[in-house]
Amino acid sequence: MVKVIKIDGMSCGHCENRVKNALSAVEGLKIIRVSASEDLAEIEYADEALFQAAVDAIEDAGYDVIQ
Repeated sequence: MVKVIKIDGMSCGHCENRVKNALSAVEGLKIIRVSASEDLAEIEYADEALFQAAVDAIEDAGYDVIQ
């Protein structure tokens, strides 16, 4: 499944990289793109557990996920 996650708090390239790094640590998750200018991350995942792990990783990195 592919999903766009809206993220609050990304304002620059550093923020974008921080989110990318956090998502890269989630095994089995494919990052399609992360955009600070659009406040989003687009990911591909196999099941809801991976999606929740992605949300947790973003929040652990210090950003808010807008659902």
